[in-house]
Amino acid sequence: MSQRTLAERLQLSGLDLDKNAISKIELGQRFVTDIELKKFANQFQVTIDELLSIKNRDSQ
Repeated sequence: MSQRTLAERLQLSGLDLDKNAISKIELGQRFVTDIELKKFANQFQVTIDELLSIKNRDSQ
């Protein structure tokens, strides 16, 4: 999924993030709030624990 598509979906869910903010999160240049984390998990249909799991990131 592109950053733009993710940003659009998050905005529809009530979270105002643009693709630049998503890019900064991916690059580790911006922290993620608890509310944002919950919205990301919902968008990717995973649990917050799965998003934070090191094992999950290594398997990609």
